[in-house]
Amino acid sequence: MRADEDHLYREQLPSVSTLLRDSGRKLCRPSTITNKFPILQWLPRYRMEYVMQDFIAGFTVGLTTIPQAIAYGVVAGLEPQYGLYSAFMGCFTYIVFGSCKDVTIATTAIMALMVNQYATISPDYAVLVCFLAGCIVLVLGLLNMGVLVRFISIPVITGFTMAAAITIGSAQINNLVGLSSPSNDLLPAWKNFFTHLPSIRLWDALLGVSSLIFLLLMKLVKDIKWGNRIFWKYLALSRNALAVIFGTFLAYILSRDGNQPFRVTGNITAGVPPFRLPPFSTTVDGQYVSFGEMISTVGASLGSIPLISILEIVAISKAFSKGKIVDASQEMVALGMCNIMGSFVLSMPVTGSFTRTAVNNASGVKTPLGGAVTGALVLMALAFLTQTFYYIPKSTLASIIIAAMISLMELHKIADMWKSKKKDLFPFVVTIITCMFWSLEYGILCGIAANLVYILYSSARPQVYVRLEKINGHEVSLVDVKQKLDYASAEYLKEKVIRFLNQQNGQTRLVVIKGEEINSIDYTVAMNIVSLKGDLDALDCGLICWKWNIASAGVVCRLNNDTRPIFKFDLTLEELVASHFESGSSNSASTVTIEA
Repeated sequence: MRADEDHLYREQLPSVSTLLRDSGRKLCRPSTITNKFPILQWLPRYRMEYVMQDFIAGFTVGLTTIPQAIAYGVVAGLEPQYGLYSAFMGCFTYIVFGSCKDVTIATTAIMALMVNQYATISPDYAVLVCFLAGCIVLVLGLLNMGVLVRFISIPVITGFTMAAAITIGSAQINNLVGLSSPSNDLLPAWKNFFTHLPSIRLWDALLGVSSLIFLLLMKLVKDIKWGNRIFWKYLALSRNALAVIFGTFLAYILSRDGNQPFRVTGNITAGVPPFRLPPFSTTVDGQYVSFGEMISTVGASLGSIPLISILEIVAISKAFSKGKIVDASQEMVALGMCNIMGSFVLSMPVTGSFTRTAVNNASGVKTPLGGAVTGALVLMALAFLTQTFYYIPKSTLASIIIAAMISLMELHKIADMWKSKKKDLFPFVVTIITCMFWSLEYGILCGIAANLVYILYSSARPQVYVRLEKINGHEVSLVDVKQKLDYASAEYLKEKVIRFLNQQNGQTRLVVIKGEEINSIDYTVAMNIVSLKGDLDALDCGLICWKWNIASAGVVCRLNNDTRPIFKFDLTLEELVASHFESGSSNSASTVTIEA
């Protein structure tokens, strides 16, 4: 009988040899290669009728990408061409490694803002972070760590996105009206705006505000019901390009007499960037800066930038998956490779762009090959159109950025959180406030910490209900645990039972802990069960753990063999109580034989 019990409660550990054998077989399967290189799955099934649809989608995305890339280069504190450098290599690389046909890889406003603080020192910092962030994301993807994104809740992501949108939009308010701002931070930007109101440039303000209104109205054009709806859709998708073309043309025409009424982008270095290793050292103001000193300057961004880039691309992939399962780890592999390859062409950190992905999807893209057209269009712009970019007004770029940030202000989610669960507003508020008034890097960490407080509190205060019932003429305390127990909740369970018994003034002689919903416990819980049994013995009260699963019971029994009799599996509650009190002893719970 004892041997049977030993076998019943033995801990089931995985076989190392089995794990190694299964892992080896998995690595040797052809599906493993095709999963890591998704192009091997869709390219053999590519159809000629897809060519035109992919071309149209890629061309449309390119018209959106070029003005946004220039604008985000400015947001990053770099020369505008760095935005274009960041906009083509990701398109090509994602074709090979990406698993979602709609996703477009390029720099985003959030990425640009996060590198601004050290990119203004030297562009080499942004390129190095692009390489290192890519390496970190790639390693996490190869280790199948995509599950980590599940620990960041939607309220935290919403708070972070809205804070970034407010900060980025506020940083452009000065450029919108022709003012120069010494800082891109939230409060200094608005302080500069209000203290320099008399210095607002009339022509810049008129062009900037009218461009912003034009962009917001053009976004609604796609909803026009009459006429050719496809025409209205593509007209709306081309709104950024139309704003840039109009602003550039106006600036060029009005400057032919030698006077420039607008603040323009200025010279943009022509040509495709050289393909070379990312910089592992640099020179700032004639002073040599080593790799270690560059890492020290970057600091926490080496953790936050990979995290934010992963969040963006996984969230976008899921949003456009259309019922397909998104492999978060593979998207991390793709993103890591995009950043690593981008760093060889002077790119700053990149990730999935929601705006351009939405344009790609709306344009009817069929495969990731549409990214090749987008990348080629950016390269052509670098090679042939940089002289034209000289005349792009800064107020026009500011209006494009602000319009994009308005789209990120998901105010309806605040209302949804208020209606569904008001407590979820706490991590949202923590995230948005700390991101806006401290930094994006530490803000999202504070939001995650606030969310973890909820998880830990829920774990430390599980749903435990203790009630007194009369069964077969005996007063029995029934303990109903409604969730799993772990180390955080172990002491709480014990305290609640003891407190309830003390309130009964010794009337209860048996405590039954129901375990149908306890699917696992740890060592700390087992220690507290053993301790609880000792405390109940001192109170002349028995303890029975009823209908626990074998794995949970085994943790306690392996810790202390004397607790084996307290676990009952097959008896009904009435039979259990009768069996306990018929033994005629208050210690019968520790002497009855096991029923299982």
